[in-house]
Amino acid sequence: MYLGFDYGLRKIGVAIGQGLSCTATPLTVLNSRQQQPDWSGITRLVEAWQPGALVVGMPVRATGGWQPMVGRVKHFMRELQRRFALPVYAVDERYSSWEARLVAAGEPEDAHAARIILESWLRTHA
Repeated sequence: MYLGFDYGLRKIGVAIGQGLSCTATPLTVLNSRQQQPDWSGITRLVEAWQPGALVVGMPVRATGGWQPMVGRVKHFMRELQRRFALPVYAVDERYSSWEARLVAAGEPEDAHAARIILESWLRTHA
């Protein structure tokens, strides 16, 4: 079992997935407060799902360079690893938000983006 995250300053999309089928499901969107992640919400999800690893989307420009959010995402990843002592992996999230808008059908786009991020990682690593 894995948790995937689409990190943002205002909200974080979360998905749950498993390696056997390399599929993921949108789980929830956690709202941030003053650009700080909802750590109690993340803790509840980690305790409930007991993932073996966490996967976070890394913001990459269409041309391949880093987006300005990279520093914040790396800090989020370090904090996840420190708090939960789980492996934390990054995956290129290029186009995940755009793709999520196409498939969300009224559901939270951020959670769908997290699903896309996690499935991308699962296809190459699980």
